[in-house]
Amino acid sequence: MDVAVFSSKPYDRTFLAAAAAGQHRLTFLEPRLTAQTAVLAQGAAAACVFVNDQVNAAALATLQGLGVRLVALRAAGYNNVDLGAAQRLGIAVAHVPAYSPDAVAEHALAMILALNRNIHRAWLRVREANFALEGLLGFNMRGRSVGIIGTGRIGAALARIMLGLGCRVMAHDPVPDPDLAVPYLPLEEVLATADILSLHCPLTPRTRHLIDAAAIARMKRGVMLINTSRGAIVDTPAVIAGLKSGAIGHLGLDVYEEEAGLFFEDMSDELIRDDVFARLLTFPNVLVTGHQGFFTTEALTAIAATTMANITAFEATGRPLHAVGA
Repeated sequence: MDVAVFSSKPYDRTFLAAAAAGQHRLTFLEPRLTAQTAVLAQGAAAACVFVNDQVNAAALATLQGLGVRLVALRAAGYNNVDLGAAQRLGIAVAHVPAYSPDAVAEHALAMILALNRNIHRAWLRVREANFALEGLLGFNMRGRSVGIIGTGRIGAALARIMLGLGCRVMAHDPVPDPDLAVPYLPLEEVLATADILSLHCPLTPRTRHLIDAAAIARMKRGVMLINTSRGAIVDTPAVIAGLKSGAIGHLGLDVYEEEAGLFFEDMSDELIRDDVFARLLTFPNVLVTGHQGFFTTEALTAIAATTMANITAFEATGRPLHAVGA
């Protein structure tokens, strides 16, 4: 099958080509999918997209007109796809429901430890031969209260890691995991009692801006907030206000609501015009990474394998292995 791969980077080419093993003809395209760039899929029967591609009704209509019958996401989330439009146009949508929950959970842990022990600040100091310890004070993890909001595969993996560190772990999820040996509590109680809050929920209308000014007001003062799920779970201006007031003591973000024009690109020679994002970077107790939680060899191998399996199944049966319905 001919596949147009949007938002492709060198690592996408490496892992997807290996997984395809010559079975599919992949055309790697650097631009993101938008209503304007969808024409680049000319000649393809499938479009392979990533988290910041704009798979809206206009883009889907163009794809359908070109003969594209499948949109294969190389990601778990599909909030960037207009599923209703895809269904009306007869385009199947597939995703990668699980690839390596450990990869994202371990990245969340790395952010927690780096913020706690000020590793990011210490690294900069030592490079300038500043070995003073003032301002780098951290705390022991053992005995700390950790709240996990969303206990799918990633949230559950982080919960088990934090239990291993001797933390007191509590969780909130509309559908509790019976195999996860932690107490499930109402969201308000988790917000009020956690020293560390880590977000692992999908982006839905219900979870959009779940962490807003009202939620921050319920949190323990000085809380550490970690988000490795989707950027729009967090109301960024409200979080900035929380940082300024001291309500939030540490903030770790691997995702950002307006990341589409920033993340996955080298912006080092350009002016960042997003004033909200630029303000975030001024806080010494904020650590931002560019949506790299998934970025391990194991995760990329699994993502590529599942993506190709979806395409192969669709070519053979007209239905991908992991279809997403409207």
